[in-house]
Amino acid sequence: MGKIYMTGCMKGGCAKTVTTYNLAYSLQKLGKKVLAVDFDSQANLTTCFGVEDPTAVPVTIGHLMMSAIEDEKLPDAAEYIRNRNGVDFIASSMVLSAVDAKLRMEMGAERMLSGILEPLREQYDAILIDTSPCLGALNINALAATDDVIITVNPQFLAMKGLQDFLKTVRKIRNRINDRLQVSGILLTMCDARTNLCKVITEELTEAFQGQIRVFGSRIPNTVKVGESVYYGEPLLEYAPECKAAVAYENFAKELIGHEG
Repeated sequence: MGKIYMTGCMKGGCAKTVTTYNLAYSLQKLGKKVLAVDFDSQANLTTCFGVEDPTAVPVTIGHLMMSAIEDEKLPDAAEYIRNRNGVDFIASSMVLSAVDAKLRMEMGAERMLSGILEPLREQYDAILIDTSPCLGALNINALAATDDVIITVNPQFLAMKGLQDFLKTVRKIRNRINDRLQVSGILLTMCDARTNLCKVITEELTEAFQGQIRVFGSRIPNTVKVGESVYYGEPLLEYAPECKAAVAYENFAKELIGHEG
């Protein structure tokens, strides 16, 4: 039975979506069957997978959530699971914004996404959920459906402050809604090892959470290849497999599943 991961943070610009995208292909390269779920109404992950117009996708995660809210039967998986070069994904669109507002008035609203993803566990080794960088009904749903959270952190001061807030939220969800929820670890992204600030914050982060939360040894470097690969709709493993960021994501995938074993 597959494990459900969520990539999350409480601040934008921490390479959360790019990490979900490249982790999916890195895990696939390791022989894993992967499903990526775009759970952000901005649909950035959907765009990464080459969908030019998310509004034209007939069945997105937003539509599935609406069906769940209305207690309607979900469509067949073939109607909403798409594939790009061996990785399955569920697209998003602005429909999810309407879901966010509606969830606040629903009973048992926290478990809507869980009800959608649980039947899919047996088909995949890993299900990756990409989320928005704000705490709301959607992110609570994602945390309620998740086994392990991967926290992406840009080594900047404000990102560090957001990390503490996010960890507090994870603890609350684990205590109140989802007792299997764990933090896989903290992944440092957009690292420029040449700067003193990056070095100082990395050291502070490692010291602060030593023995409490894993700080992954893999560090994702800041490189223009990441932005270029997104622009051309290709994961780093296809666009620039030899670049440092591509290698770092491969190492991270190995570290993630090796840590579990």
